[in-house]
Amino acid sequence: QVQLVESGGGLVQAGGSLRLSCAASGSIFSLSNLGWYRQAPGAQRELVARITSGGSTNYADSVKGRFTISRDNAKNTVYLQMNSLKPEDTAVYYCRLDAYFGRYTTWGQGTQVTVSS
Repeated sequence: QVQLVESGGGLVQAGGSLRLSCAASGSIFSLSNLGWYRQAPGAQRELVARITSGGSTNYADSVKGRFTISRDNAKNTVYLQMNSLKPEDTAVYYCRLDAYFGRYTTWGQGTQVTVSS
């Protein structure tokens, strides 16, 4: 069983930056695909960024050029660097791990990001 713990959320002014971290327990981290998702009040959870076990990345159009996902397999941690934040980026951000070709999925508890205008 893998546990994910997010950190780094908070309140920031528009135009500012935050870096989210998601630390994982267990030994399958380096073999897993990882993603950051977000859910705003009244909205569905949406993919923000994803990084595969091989390091390939993809991003939602709304964050391209502003957010960067990265991973450190030695630390079992995935990061989301968020720059040029906008009020519409306000949401709870969740980390997700997928392993064994999608047969195992787990989520973190979420971390709140609030961007003030």
